[in-house]
Amino acid sequence: MNLQEQRSSRKILLGADGNALVNLVVVNAVLFVLLKFIYVIYQLSHMNMASYGPTVTDWFTLPASLEKLATRPWTLVTYMFTHLEVMHILANMLWLWMFGYILQDLTGNRKLVPIYLLGGFAGALVFLAGYFLAPQNNAMAAPVPLVGANASILAVAIATTAVAPDYRIFPMINGGIPLWIITAIYIIVNFAGMPVSLPQYYLAQISGGATGFLFIYQMRRGRDWSSGINRFFDWVENLFNPDKPALKKKKKDNFFYKVSGQAPFKKYPHITQSRIDQILDKINQEGYHMLTDEEKDILKRAANEEEL
Repeated sequence: MNLQEQRSSRKILLGADGNALVNLVVVNAVLFVLLKFIYVIYQLSHMNMASYGPTVTDWFTLPASLEKLATRPWTLVTYMFTHLEVMHILANMLWLWMFGYILQDLTGNRKLVPIYLLGGFAGALVFLAGYFLAPQNNAMAAPVPLVGANASILAVAIATTAVAPDYRIFPMINGGIPLWIITAIYIIVNFAGMPVSLPQYYLAQISGGATGFLFIYQMRRGRDWSSGINRFFDWVENLFNPDKPALKKKKKDNFFYKVSGQAPFKKYPHITQSRIDQILDKINQEGYHMLTDEEKDILKRAANEEEL
């Protein structure tokens, strides 16, 4: 198997170890199955189904009330993983898989979850602000809680499109469909399915999409909004993995010695399969743009050697 084939096979597998996209889909699916399991128990036990919402789902969805939020602050996170209808979760997971797959391919494995979470947080804050600043819109009806990953997925969709708007999918169709067209279709379908009487839902999703755009805008200017979230996850992972190896030390200079001008001798590290695998893993985790010049040179020389 040559170098290009190895990269393709890893791309298809999406980096099985610690795959962010798979983890997000699994969390959404597990929580949906758990809520449906409790719902079935309610039915089989002949319990009052009217109490299912207040006693179960209300503890996972984001309440449209600051008083209720004070008693269940974790809903700022859980709401973006909660779905109550089969078609809702199926549609959301399909869109998440498509945009998340492309985003991981372009930026590595450590940007998807932060964008998903930040988009969800932004949507939640704007949703609450909408009810707090415009309570007259809800005078005729009980406040509706925020549920679903729509704001988070729109953040991922906009971020992916901001990275590569001309990225093409389905190449068999007239050379491929530009990603920005797919994103536009998703936005239209997504907004068309929301009730007009709930402007807070529209504002929440718009803020999620804006967060995705700002994330990429800041990343291109050297400010990585994902660093704090990733450090937190790394810290949590290290708590349960004491045998995790220490951080890599700074790489030594490639040259045997330094002189003014160009060095007469340059040390080329020996190319091994293990070294290539490490570089491919780094591409999968952080993206090609994070490779050092030495690592890019190793990949280039490895590809040239295989062509001989």
